[in-house]
Amino acid sequence: MEIFLTNTPSGKKEVFIPLEKGKVGIYTCGLTVYNYAHIGNLRAYVFSDILRRTLEFNGYKVKHVMNITDVGHLTDDADEGEDKLEKGAKREKKTPLEIARFYEAEFIKDLKMMNILIPQIMPRATEHVEEMIELVKKLQDKGFTYSAGGNVYFDTSKFNGYRDLAKLEKDPEKQISRVEKDTFKKHPFDFVLWFTRYKYDKHSMLWDSPWGGGFPGWHIECSAMASKYLGERIDIHTGGIDHIPVHHTNEIAQSECAFGHRWVNYWLHSDWLVVGEGEKMAKSKENFLRLKTLTDAGYDALDYRYFLLGAHYRKQLEFTYEALDGARNALKKIRNRAGELIKSYGDCFPEEPESEYIDDFTREVNDDLNTPRALAVMWEALSDNSLKEAEKLSLLRKFDKVLGLDVFASGDVKIPVEIEELIRKRETARKSRDFITADQLRKDIESRGYEVLDGKDGTKVRKS
Repeated sequence: MEIFLTNTPSGKKEVFIPLEKGKVGIYTCGLTVYNYAHIGNLRAYVFSDILRRTLEFNGYKVKHVMNITDVGHLTDDADEGEDKLEKGAKREKKTPLEIARFYEAEFIKDLKMMNILIPQIMPRATEHVEEMIELVKKLQDKGFTYSAGGNVYFDTSKFNGYRDLAKLEKDPEKQISRVEKDTFKKHPFDFVLWFTRYKYDKHSMLWDSPWGGGFPGWHIECSAMASKYLGERIDIHTGGIDHIPVHHTNEIAQSECAFGHRWVNYWLHSDWLVVGEGEKMAKSKENFLRLKTLTDAGYDALDYRYFLLGAHYRKQLEFTYEALDGARNALKKIRNRAGELIKSYGDCFPEEPESEYIDDFTREVNDDLNTPRALAVMWEALSDNSLKEAEKLSLLRKFDKVLGLDVFASGDVKIPVEIEELIRKRETARKSRDFITADQLRKDIESRGYEVLDGKDGTKVRKS
């Protein structure tokens, strides 16, 4: 069955045709590890995970690369502001690499909690500076760069169609304002490939280069790492829509000028997660929520995954706790049903049945990763009384290979330390016959997403 993907440059669904039969290379823009990932960031990684799972579901062998940005990403994507790692280091009074390694580890924890398949290759920018220098040299040798004020710039006037690709504004005043920010630029949208001049305090991460001691621009990093591990022609590149006008446009310009041909065949982008009145969730706005915020409130990380799958990745999605509650209830129902099926059939899964539901499910996920419709097919199959329990069990297992909801997880969950402490306090109150306090503590526990079960063997709690 054919797979259709919305290719950002054309804005249309296109039939996916791999560069090499049976194999797919995917590059995903990873996190800049100067702070925790927020749940808006995680939406982009759930999307790329669904893409990978769908391709594997269709029999492709996927090579997935996702970088870790630990140098060079400035607070303004257009070469302005402070390096985010330097900023994080000052904030926490640590070195940039200490900041990077800590938040990288936290990011990977979040990925695992969200049941996101870890990419086979996760290159760090700081460990690939040599490749970045070589790519800049190649661009320089081909006449696409110029040096000014100590930095090496990419000359966007030499890449035909740059303005149309980036959908750049044609307002002269906006162009002038950008030139004034960096008067060394020949054209408003030129960008830095290599920094030796930096208007903030001395950059603490510096490397030798033909242009002097300095550090790479953010955009050259992804081009260098992606091409190292996936080659000069790549099947799919993913990211968030905020990458389109600057970062991904610059990646395309510098890569296609360096290699002399089309670099990526399919560009896929997920839309924003918004809060409040349609405001994008972002660290710079300080309006972001961490995954830990949700789990501390008693939610399972996969409740949030279900919430994300309920909307198409290309649609803007508003986060509310009411919607998350709905996702939690839905996932709980699925897991309860999965438990019932296992009890009635046993935990030895039967052979996968021939079913129209498999075709329906495949058709939906192959239609530009339409997870809302795929979830609907799953629910329809579970409620179909004409299907045997064994068939439902096998269908659920097959569907979950794509959805990644871990529907057969047992109900046993690790109880957070703070919940265990509330349980102990409640037990003490009950033994002292202080039932008012015990009742208040019960309500506190329940408000955090746990159900209190009193029995002859003592008090137990479980996720509600």
